[in-house]
Amino acid sequence: MKDIKRLQPGKYKIATIVTYFIVPISGFGTDIYLPSMPAMAQELGLPQAQIQLTLSLFLVSYGLSQLISGSFLDTFGRRRISLGALLAFSLSCLATGLSHSIILIYAMRCLQGLCIGFIVVASRAFFSDIYDGDRRKHYISLMTIVWSVGPIVAPFVGGYLEHSFGWRSNFFALCVYGLLLLILQWAFSGETIREKIPLSISHVLDNYKAILSARDYNYGILMLGLCYAMIMLFSLTGPFVIEHVMHFSPVVAGYVSLLLGLAWMCGGFLGKGLIRRPFQSKNRVAYAVQAVLVAAMIVGASWVSNIRTMVGFAFLIHVTAGFIFNNYFTYCLARFPRAAGIAGGLAGGLAYTLTAMLSYGIAALLRPSSQMQIGVGYLIISMMGVGVLWMSRKMHPRV
Repeated sequence: MKDIKRLQPGKYKIATIVTYFIVPISGFGTDIYLPSMPAMAQELGLPQAQIQLTLSLFLVSYGLSQLISGSFLDTFGRRRISLGALLAFSLSCLATGLSHSIILIYAMRCLQGLCIGFIVVASRAFFSDIYDGDRRKHYISLMTIVWSVGPIVAPFVGGYLEHSFGWRSNFFALCVYGLLLLILQWAFSGETIREKIPLSISHVLDNYKAILSARDYNYGILMLGLCYAMIMLFSLTGPFVIEHVMHFSPVVAGYVSLLLGLAWMCGGFLGKGLIRRPFQSKNRVAYAVQAVLVAAMIVGASWVSNIRTMVGFAFLIHVTAGFIFNNYFTYCLARFPRAAGIAGGLAGGLAYTLTAMLSYGIAALLRPSSQMQIGVGYLIISMMGVGVLWMSRKMHPRV
């Protein structure tokens, strides 16, 4: 079958810009309604855990979809699948905003995660498709920074939408955003895959086996999941602590999420700035700093614990998490450039599945309602990261 609208070299720049507009969609889908979670629980008459599950289901479906999306994108190309996923995402957001059933909301959140998995993997593969060498590493590293715009802007916008129009407006906004991206990609981008790989189960399994047999890649996936679990732990519990325990408004919760998103972006910029530094040593330093901050957050809560101290410590901890995530994300995506779709899908899929299970599990187990309890959650995740770092101490980076 003839490819539709192949991307020409003269349009690489505008297509790259469009792709960078698409990249934050996962952050918007995750974070825009975080300040609205308490209001959702109140309006729907449901406990906190059932509302938190809407986020975890999204992350699980987002993660699992990336496990299969890479194979389909490498076989059928990027363009058609990405356009269809954007349309389905937009319609599912509209359905969520109109729904009064938590079961339907669960189903739509799963569909949104599925769609975003295909959209994001296609966007990641775009940079491996059209760039090579150091330029590829540059654009992939920059992509993690651009991605952090979602967690920064989304809850800030969501807090004001919740305050002015209610929680449903968040999903209507996502619907509009998805449709705008659909128009931009249809108008300015094109098919980028260099060579389609026939869809063969045995061939796919061989690719998976080859990629997953690389121990350095597996360590990277674990690190990605652990770093993002730190962010999601606060996303799941922070709004309830801020609004129910500390009695601030959803707008304040939105500002806090914006600030913590900036922390993640700062970590990404730091990672990009130090991209040429020795891989293992810079991650060891980052984890040492993170351990000190987590310990100070827990111990310091015995003397002073308020929104300023809680958010201040969380900000610095999220900077370290963003730094480590940027390092390993760039490494994993550049590790297998000839199977960019599958490698990117596996990295994102397994990492986000780990993130969803770990963050929701810790939130359900600890039910944090204070700075100290959130700090204990950070401590659990940080110690897991130190363990993975120790196991990978003899790893020699191959990118």
